[in-house]
Amino acid sequence: MVSPTLGAMPTVAFGTWPLKGAECRRLVTQAIDAGYRHIDTAQGYGNEADVGAGLDDASLSRDQVFVTTKIWPDRLSERMIAPALAESLERLRLDYVDLLLIHWPNPQVPLSETLFAMDAERRAGRVRHIGVSNFNTALLSDALATGVPLLCNQVEFHPFLDQSKILAATRAANLNLIAFSPLARGRVNESAVLRTIAARLDRTPAQIALRWIIQHEGVGYAAKASSRPRIEENIDVFSFELTLDDMAAIDGLADGGRVVNLSIAPTWD
Repeated sequence: MVSPTLGAMPTVAFGTWPLKGAECRRLVTQAIDAGYRHIDTAQGYGNEADVGAGLDDASLSRDQVFVTTKIWPDRLSERMIAPALAESLERLRLDYVDLLLIHWPNPQVPLSETLFAMDAERRAGRVRHIGVSNFNTALLSDALATGVPLLCNQVEFHPFLDQSKILAATRAANLNLIAFSPLARGRVNESAVLRTIAARLDRTPAQIALRWIIQHEGVGYAAKASSRPRIEENIDVFSFELTLDDMAAIDGLADGGRVVNLSIAPTWD
């Protein structure tokens, strides 16, 4: 099974945080073998070299795999973008990345400075697309005002967190939203609502949560898994649909249960 596309990128990505070493390398290769065509990493994950090794072990040509990486906030100045990207490319063993994201905003560096420098790398061919991550609606507006073409905003998105405001802003800008922590670090398995729907459809609660995500227009996800069965489970979400009642019931789970909220985070919507 191969993930369908969401605009320029595959809808489903294999997330690699916090995988490291031989395990990361093996699971990246297994994910590609299972049908993933989007691999998500970051400088801050400390595993780009392991991801690169896993990509090398896979049998696909470079143009068949979409690779995302992210720049950490302390490297967002104009003079740091090019060397930071060069280091990522060396670790990943790639000539270019398909998507380069600002991992977290840095209020000490003008956003226009960062995005213009990233866009220069795009025009030079070392980056195919540019995006942002962990941007609230105000920051997204500021990013759009620079005129730099953006592909997506990657944010925490799962049934326990109401992200309707940032989703509306992302859609209004004709961008995609990519969900990270889509399973709320396992909390989906504890939900009676998700378990009930899963039992009716002969699926798992995780698959129900992931299906709920992609039934939002313009939304995809990056999901980590630590075994081949979970890898396959997390991409097997395209052969069934949730009803409107199912979607509404899952919408009702939102209780503000954010699972990622670093000290460097902006003020959330």
